Amino acid sequence: MCTNKLSTEKFKELETFIENLEEKEGALIEVLHKAQGLFGYLPPKVQQFVADKLNIPVSKVCGVVSFYSYFTTKPKGKYVISICMGTACFVKGSGDVLKEFERTLSVKAGETTPDSKFTIDVLRCVGACGLAPVVTINNKVYGHFTTDMVSKVLNEYKELEG
Repeated sequence: MCTNKLSTEKFKELETFIENLEEKEGALIEVLHKAQGLFGYLPPKVQQFVADKLNIPVSKVCGVVSFYSYFTTKPKGKYVISICMGTACFVKGSGDVLKEFERTLSVKAGETTPDSKFTIDVLRCVGACGLAPVVTINNKVYGHFTTDMVSKVLNEYKELEG
């Protein structure tokens, strides 16, 4: 699976993206967003490639990747489950929701299921406090989420797989 994610075609697409930038200086975050979109994560090989193409030290690339929580150096599952742990969500039970996802999927926050289908992440705030507690799966937002909803929602995504 990893070999497929780091395909030559994706490196070529990233190279074309970088070459077509009007201004390469100051484009590191934009390039890293593109790279993560292509590969799903930013392993050392991708970070080195970006550094080489932007003519900057790999340490600078690594520093940006490790500073911003959006970037990841580990592959994520097809479905990234993000549980908001901001104050409003936590007070309304997001900690219990997180525990139920962890129990049901047998992985902890920050981990991916062995079949690479689900990753559990935590967020500090999604800015939807009126919907607390909030869970997002990829780009879909679920508000007023309860522990009882965990199995139902997971089954919906499992059914998508056939």
